[in-house]
Parts: sequence; C-alpha cells; structure tokens
Amino acid sequence: MKRPQVVETVSDLRAVVREWRKQGLSVAMVPTMGALHDGHVSLMRIGLERADRCVVSIFVNPTQFAPTEDLDKYPRQLAADLDRLAQAGVQLAFTPTAAEMYPEGFAAKVTIGGPSAGLETDFRPTFFEGVATVVAKLFLQTLPDLAIFGEKDYQQLCVVKKLCRDLDIPVEIVGAPTVRDAEGLAMSSRNAYLSPGELAQARELNKILRHAAQALHLGADAQQTLDEARRQILAAGFGSVDYVEARESDTLASWRRDQEGRILVAARLGATRLIDNVEIVRS
Repeated sequence: MKRPQVVETVSDLRAVVREWRKQGLSVAMVPTMGALHDGHVSLMRIGLERADRCVVSIFVNPTQFAPTEDLDKYPRQLAADLDRLAQAGVQLAFTPTAAEMYPEGFAAKVTIGGPSAGLETDFRPTFFEGVATVVAKLFLQTLPDLAIFGEKDYQQLCVVKKLCRDLDIPVEIVGAPTVRDAEGLAMSSRNAYLSPGELAQARELNKILRHAAQALHLGADAQQTLDEARRQILAAGFGSVDYVEARESDTLASWRRDQEGRILVAARLGATRLIDNVEIVRS
C-alpha cells in the first residue's frame, strides 16, 4: 500500500501536476475538509476510474464557517486521512495551511446566485461565498480535468456546477451518489459528534424523507407532505428543523410536479446539524 505524495504549497502542487501533464496523464480532483469516511473514498474511486491520477485536497476552509459555527471543533485527523488515501490508491494529497490559501492581504470573494438562494443560505449566509471562493482557488491551483462532489451536499454540488458554467472554468463536475450506512444514514464527518442514542435518532431522517418523496410521487399535496415530514422529524427526537423543502433538481427553484425534484432537509440533533436529500421521481 503506497502512501500518496503530500504537498503543502501551491507551487509544489502545480509542479507535480505539471509533470503528469507532460506525460499526457489526465487528472481528477476531490476537494475535502478531511475527517475522511467511506463517502469520501467513493468519490476518490470515481476519480481514479475516470482519470489517470487523483488529487485530494484536505483543507478545513475557514471562510465557509460563521463565527458561531464549529471551525475549531471540526475533526482533524491527517494521519488517518492519509492512510485512507493510500488504501484508495490516491497519488497526491494537497494539505495547505490557511496562510497558504489566504495569505496576508487576501481580499477576493466569489459570489454565486441562482442555486445558492435559500436553504443553507437562510441559515449560513456566507457559506456558499466561502465554498465558491475556495473551490475556484483549488481548481485554478490544480487545473484538473474533472472534480467529484457527493450528492449528500446537494445544494453545494449545484453551486459548484453553476460556478464552473458561469465563469467558464473548464472542469467537469461529477456528482456522486450519497453513501449511507446499513440503515440509511448519510455518511458525514459530523456524524462523529453523535452519541449512540443520537445515531439511532439520526437514522430516522432518511426514512422520513423517502416516505415524503414517495408521497409526492403519488400525487400528495406538496405543502401538507412537507409539513408532515417536519412534524415526524421533530417527533423522532430532533430539536429543530431549519428547513425541509422540495426543489427542482437542476436549478433548485421551487419544485413543480412535472419536474425532477429533490427534498432537502437540515435539522439539528443535540449539538449536531445534519443535512440530507432524496430524489422525487417524476409522476
């Protein structure tokens, strides 16, 4: 099992990728914040299937955290993460410091409209500005042929696709299916915060969403269905529901019955905020 090469600076990252390009090799990228789990590994496997080489960035991006959020508590486990990359066969890890990504005097921001409106933005107003800025930087630093993002963070996936379309960034964005445990809980680094009792409650979330999506598929009233899903989430033990909404799959505009859709949710369980989404199959 060969450990990946690790670089911490943009210049070293570009030097490695430049050598790959001289050899005619294609490059995939998987941006992460570390604390890697099976969901991340599934993205790496897609990258290695689709390209000759795969770069994984491990960077806890401060610009996407609000002052009240868990930046300092976010799990950091670089040694274990590098073992995961080795097991997956990833060739290169980019592990920059905050000073490398945002040197003194850094003042640029990337703002994306469209799919960033509402949902997460209603509760984390600067989140997608931070995501779009760091993803744009990572793409310009690496210049990959493709990048893989999980559908678990569905609004983020839509925002990144919009970023590349609108700014003509020549990176193919690949959405990968959400990886779940045996009882349907979406893999997330924040699951590590959950107690055993909270884990059992968290596993009810996807069941409730799937039931609501099936009801919408069969023609149930959308608002009544979403209101009932909210009630069930609270009854399952969640302390609050930030949102549970039906949106069109491509644009994240309000869902219409003749369109492919998604039900997206964010809910709080103890000190942990969980998100998930499920597809609404067109009637």
